[in-house]
Amino acid sequence: MAFRAAVITFPGSNCDRDMASALEAVSGTAAIRVWHADADLPERLDLIALPGGFSYGDYLRSGAMAATSPIMRAVIAAAERGVPVLGVCNGFQVLTEARLLPGALLRNAGQRFVCRTVALKVENTASPFTAGYAPGEAIRIPVAHHDGNYYADAETLDMLEGEGRVAFRYLEGCNGSARDIAGVLSANGRVLGMMPHPERAIEPAAHASLGGADGRRLFENILASFAAA
Repeated sequence: MAFRAAVITFPGSNCDRDMASALEAVSGTAAIRVWHADADLPERLDLIALPGGFSYGDYLRSGAMAATSPIMRAVIAAAERGVPVLGVCNGFQVLTEARLLPGALLRNAGQRFVCRTVALKVENTASPFTAGYAPGEAIRIPVAHHDGNYYADAETLDMLEGEGRVAFRYLEGCNGSARDIAGVLSANGRVLGMMPHPERAIEPAAHASLGGADGRRLFENILASFAAA
C-alpha cells in the first residue's frame, strides 16, 4: 500500500511546493495537494503537512486566520484519530492557533527576521518524526521566520519538559524562544510543530549549500513508522 501524504495550501503559503517535493523525493509517491477552502481531506492519509509561508499575510496573528479555514476542522478531526500531522514554520503557528499544540509563536527577539542554518538538539526520539535520530544528537536545519519566538507559561513549559514533548531545541539560541524550544509534540506524539524547515535539508550532506540531509531523516522516520504500522 503506497504512502499517502497531504499538503495543505493556504493563501500566502510559500513552502507548500517544497514540502510536496520533499515528500515525493523521500517516499517516491506524489503528495496530495489540498486547498484551505476544501471541507474534507482525502481518505486514508498517513501524514498531513502544514507548510511554511505567510498565510493570510500574517494579519491578526501569524496562523490565526488559517486556523479557522474550513480544512482545519478536518485536520483537527484527523489528528484526534491519530493521523500524524507535521506543521513547519507557519504550519507550527497554525497548529498552536488551532490548539493542536500548546503555546504561541511571538515576534522574534530583537524584531529581526532570522534566515540561516541552525544547530538543533534532538530531545525526543519516541515519536514517528524523531525515532530515527539519536537521543541528544546535534543536527543542522535551516530556519526562515520573523515570528518564531516560542512562548508558553512556566506551568506549560514544565509540563512539556516533564512529558518529554520538546522535540527539538536550539543549541545556539535563535529567536528568543523559551528554553530554546524549536519544536514541540502533542500528548500522543503524533502532532509535531517546528520552526526549522526539514524540507529544505533533504539533499546529501555533501551538498552543504543545499542545506544538508538532516531534515531528510525526519521524513524517512515517518516512512519507517508507516512501514512498521
